[in-house]
Amino acid sequence: MARDYFAEMYVAGLLADEGWNIYFPRRDKGFDYVVTLETESGVLVRPIQVKGRYPQDGKSDKSTYGYSGKLSLLHPDMALVLVYFPLGASEGTPQHIAYMPRGQVRPRSRRGYRCVPSSLRPGIVTPRRKYVGYFDGPGLLAMRSANWT
Repeated sequence: MARDYFAEMYVAGLLADEGWNIYFPRRDKGFDYVVTLETESGVLVRPIQVKGRYPQDGKSDKSTYGYSGKLSLLHPDMALVLVYFPLGASEGTPQHIAYMPRGQVRPRSRRGYRCVPSSLRPGIVTPRRKYVGYFDGPGLLAMRSANWT
């Protein structure tokens, strides 16, 4: 059973450790939470949508791996955060976390959106070369950029 709330709270903890303030909605109607960070140039605001990725035994290798599906809300300054857990795990430390800006979330020709910044071979998630700067520590730091979008 996938535990997306665990992934949401794991990411919230990492963001809090980096000084972001976290605001949880009264009702979950799109974003999991909104984060803010005071900087010298002003306050940054990032709506956050977290998606846990839990590959199961028998999952075939994929040259592109990430999220494909519906997103109920979009915002130019949002982050789609993809939390990649090890093969067969539903909790514990993720293999990687990708902090993807709205500009990397592409509409699909048939309903929904697609963001595939990694590959999956054999059961191990690897950031694709073009997207390495969005993963883990560098990705978390990239969210501080004024030109995040």
